[in-house]
Amino acid sequence: MKAIMIIYNQAHTEKIEYMLDKLGINGYTLWENVQGRGSNTGVPHMGTHTWPEINKSVLTIVNDDLVDIVLDKVKRIDSINEEVGIRAFVWDILKMV
Repeated sequence: MKAIMIIYNQAHTEKIEYMLDKLGINGYTLWENVQGRGSNTGVPHMGTHTWPEINKSVLTIVNDDLVDIVLDKVKRIDSINEEVGIRAFVWDILKMV
């Protein structure tokens, strides 16, 4: 099992929801109003007057065989408009109850 965290500009909300539905990923945790800034090319997304954009974040636990599929779809979403911003991070789940 793997954890995938996707942090994305709220403009990608419908695309992320559609992706999760199409892949049959029913379980996830969603955080709204996530603030931050990309480490390389990202501008701040702070929800303020100066930096008005805001992010969302979704965390899901999936079988290993879905990881590359999800990452490929995230990469495709990002390639459409890199300035909007989306990133995905994966780590091992050793145990869960």
